[in-house]
This record gives sequence, structure tokens and C-alpha cells, in this order.
Amino acid sequence: MGSILLVSAGYTGSIIPRVFQNDVPIVQQEYLKAYGKREPVKPGKTPQPNILFITSDQHYWMRMGYNDPAISTPNLDRLAKSGLIFDRAYTCNPVCTPTRASMITGLYPSQHGAYALGTKLPETVPTIGNYLQELGYKSAIIGKAHFMPLEGSAEYPSLEAYPVLQDLDFWRKYHGPFYGFERAELARPHGDESHVGQHYAIWMEEKLKKEGRSPVEWKQWFRKPDQSKFANSNPAMRKAMNANAATGEAQYGAWNIPEDYHLNSWIASRTIANLDMAKKEGKPFFIWASFFDPHPPYLVSEPWASMYKPENMKLPDVPEGDMEDMPYHYRMTQKNGKRGWGSQYFEDGQGVHGFNIQATDKEKARKDMAIYYGMISMMDKYIGLIIDHLDRTGLRENTIIVFTTDHGHHIGTHNLYAKGGFAFEEDLRIPFIVSWKNHVPANKRTDALVSVVDLAPTFLTLAGREKPMTMAGLDVSPLWLGKTEHIRDWVIAENHFQRTKFYQKSYIEARYKVTWYMQSDEGELFDLEKDPGEFNNLWNQKEYQELKLQLLQRAMKADMAKETCWMPRIGPA
Repeated sequence: MGSILLVSAGYTGSIIPRVFQNDVPIVQQEYLKAYGKREPVKPGKTPQPNILFITSDQHYWMRMGYNDPAISTPNLDRLAKSGLIFDRAYTCNPVCTPTRASMITGLYPSQHGAYALGTKLPETVPTIGNYLQELGYKSAIIGKAHFMPLEGSAEYPSLEAYPVLQDLDFWRKYHGPFYGFERAELARPHGDESHVGQHYAIWMEEKLKKEGRSPVEWKQWFRKPDQSKFANSNPAMRKAMNANAATGEAQYGAWNIPEDYHLNSWIASRTIANLDMAKKEGKPFFIWASFFDPHPPYLVSEPWASMYKPENMKLPDVPEGDMEDMPYHYRMTQKNGKRGWGSQYFEDGQGVHGFNIQATDKEKARKDMAIYYGMISMMDKYIGLIIDHLDRTGLRENTIIVFTTDHGHHIGTHNLYAKGGFAFEEDLRIPFIVSWKNHVPANKRTDALVSVVDLAPTFLTLAGREKPMTMAGLDVSPLWLGKTEHIRDWVIAENHFQRTKFYQKSYIEARYKVTWYMQSDEGELFDLEKDPGEFNNLWNQKEYQELKLQLLQRAMKADMAKETCWMPRIGPA
């Protein structure tokens, strides 16, 4: 992990010099005597734009109203009409933690350290919030962070783990800073998951009290944790778990939580509150409204749970024997796979997501799809409330709005129903909209390649400072602003799900995609122009061997090009 850039743990001012320095006082005094103080960073433009970053979670790129008339997303559609749709936007990893860490660092998972689910982004890595703070920005994250795992230890502590999630006394006192964000209002459950707690649980308790209801009524809307979560807590934390853990049973389809207590309602209301705080202070803001839906479990409040009928859902067409030309772990997901085959990939006590037989009956798949659509439509409503508030308050005129997601999803595509060790377009391609009045072209679409690693450097450039050398992503602001039609020739996605047993990389150009492995000689090669559904793997086909070698060579060069150099050479030796 030689690319990880560290800031001194005791340093609380600006990021000087963005890496760990010898902080012994006599050394610091000598540095000051010899070189003086670094000039403060000054914004390169006025007025500085506000930035509203909105994300969904596990959102298949086609499930937007402007792509699929079967789904209703009127607010995202109007956002798209006011801006630019990127039809070839990609994640840098097909699961949550690595991608979300890349969004705020501008680094690939192999560089920032959070290489897989169950790991954490080191709390010393510089993030966009740190850099924007130097420019006078107010920053906040509301909703899902997932920069840390659900388990913690003295060596690898986590604020997003049991039993800290349920220590509500702590969360009443703590609102940041958190990974460079000045303010953090956090939650962790997808749907009714037992991970509920943090600021969201406190918000529900306070809202219930105001309405004259029992402040613990929310507990029945979420699953009770596994008993091991209590047993593994020390006595002090077990007390917090006993007092604040959920008590309900697992649900499916129609969720028993009232809509105005749903995570979407909380995220929208708290985002609006933070927008108002920033406006009152007269500061430019960077606010991330981080929604949890439509990530499974398939669960949503009424009337959204009944909005779409399963019998009206069209499942994807999959050719017979679709996976027969794919690597081993794809083939084993099908109905003729070996039971328990995924256990060979276990490492550090953890498996790879999706490494099981994924066969699902068509009736269940249609029900899942109907709920998935309902989750997206409900989320769209609350995104609309945030955008409406920007319009009402006059903040919209100078606010960059970006909507995207962390990675894709499968409901029957290639007969898959879960994410994990897969690199299809359904896994890696993501919805992506940029809107900024009078700056970003309105009602346009582009096939230009962009990656989530480009978000942080592009935001910083638009905020008025140069892209830091510490970031691997590209400044694609000329694309956003309509000044050019092309910047990237390629994107790369990394999937280092296990330290030694599973590592996959994908190199994607406008036409071709190649995927290779550390532990296997198998791979994938697709012509996305002739075969957009990725049903014909060219990896082993004789007539494509020269093309494969050319693509792998270009991939090696691209992999080198994305390496970072934290500083320039300032002397001959």
C-alpha cells in the first residue's frame, strides 16, 4: 500500500503538506526557520460554487425513467433535463466500501487502502472534505458512509460497527469531523437491517416524542441483532446494545415503517437542514446526500411497495448456456453449480459476495424487481424535495448537482441476482447526471467515459483549486461544462475482494472490455459495440488472441498511468 498518503494524526489545521511529517517540535522549528510557512490556499474563482452530491446505492444504470419508461423517476428525469447525462460512467469497484472511499479520495482502492468490503479507509488519508476546508467550504455527509466495516477491534476500530452503532449517548455528542467532513449525520441499515442506530435512531426517537408516541416504537420496524453481537460486547457496550438494539423480525416487500420515518425522509429532511445552515453562515457548501436505496433487502413502505405489479415486470432475456464461456466462478453461480463451491475463496474468515448458486424462481424475481422499482421511485420523491428546496431558497443558481451511485445490480441479468466477484456492465456501469445552471449543457447526453475516481478532482477544480498530486482521478470538468467531448480513453475497475484468493481487474475502452485475474489464467473479453449484452466472451477465441494481447498491453500502461506521485522532484538528488 505504498500509495497511501498520510496526514499527522495530531494535526487539525490545513493539510500541510498532505503527508505525514516529523512532528517533533525542534524539527518543525527548523523547517520553519529554513523554509518559512506554506502559503495559504486561495480559491481561484469567485463566487465559489456550492456542491450537492446525491447518491443512491446498488442502482442498476438502466433503472432511470429516461432509460426505462416502465419506472417512474420524475425528479431525476427533470434533473437530467436540466443537465448532462453520462451514459458511459463507471464505478471503480463493484461493491460499496472501496467505491465510496474512492469518491472522496480521488484514489483507486489499491491506493487508498479500503480494498474490499470488511476493511476501512484509513482515517489519515486526505479527502475532498480536507481540501475544501482549506477553501472555506462547509461540508457534511448525511446518510450512508460505509467507509468502515461492521466489525471492529482495538487494532482496527470502527465507528460503523456493533456495538458502537447502538451507543446513542455517543452519537448524541458526536457529529464530526468524519473523514474530512465537518459534519456527519450517519446511519448504517439497508431497509430493516439490524445495523440501525447512530444519528438516524436518535432522529426517530425525537420525532416520535414530538408526536406523543413511544420513543422506542422504531425498534419494531427493524430486525433484532444476532445474539452474538450482544455476547461479543464488553459489559459497558452490552448495556448500550440492550437499551438501543432493534427488536423486530425480518420483513420482505411492504415495510411496516411509516413513510415519514423512512431513511429517505430522514436523509431529505437533514440535507435540507444542512443546506439552510450553510446558507445562514454564508459559506459555500459541499453536502453529500447519501441514500441507501435501492440496495436490498427488497423492502419499502406503502404505497411504494404496491406501486409496481410483479406480473408486469419483464425479466431480462438470457441465452441458454450464457455462462459456459465465462471463468469458473461465473459458471458455478448457475443452477448446475457445485453446492458450497464458494468456500474455496474464504480468507480471513470471510467469503466473496455472490459466490453461491444464484438460481431464483421467476415469480420471486418478478416480486423482487417490483419492489426494487418501488424503492427507486420512493427515493426519487425525496431527491425531488431536496432539489425543490434549492429552487425555493435561490441556492440552485450557483449549485453543482451530481447524481450517481456506487455500483450496479443484477435481477436476472446473466441469471445473476447478487453483486460480488463479477465485472459485467450491470456491475460496473452506473447512472450519472451533472447539472449546474448556465454552466453545464442542459438536456444533453454523452458517451464520454468517466469514473467515480474523477469526482473529487473535478469538484476541487470547479471549487477553484488545482487537482492535488495525491489524486489519481482526472479533472473532467471540461466534459461537464461542455467544453470538450472526450478526456478519458479508458477506465479501470479493481475488485480485490480477498487479499490472496480473489483479485480481478477490468480495463474498459469505448468499444472493448478486458478482465483479468491474479489467481487464474481465465478472463473476459467483450466487444461492447457488437455485443452490448456481453453474451459472447472472446477471451479464448482464436481470432481474437492478437486483440487480447493488445488490450492487455494497453491495460498495463493504463494501470501505470493511474499511479500517483505525491510530490514533484524539487532537486537533482
